[in-house]
Amino acid sequence: MNNIDVRKYIINNFQNSTIQEIKSSIEDSITSQEDDPLIGLGVIFEILWNNSNEKEREIILANIKKGM
Repeated sequence: MNNIDVRKYIINNFQNSTIQEIKSSIEDSITSQEDDPLIGLGVIFEILWNNSNEKEREIILANIKKGM
């Protein structure tokens, strides 16, 4: 994606998606075990992080640590 703003591209792709469609896309990206979907998952994680309060961030970090 040369001159494409990746964040805008990902957000535009999901803007009109249902929660189930977003969930399916996340799960498909994870199960594919390919590197390219990691970019989209990174954007989704950034959105999650930016829209979480401190308590939610602590839970996210605890879950990440638990999975390591």
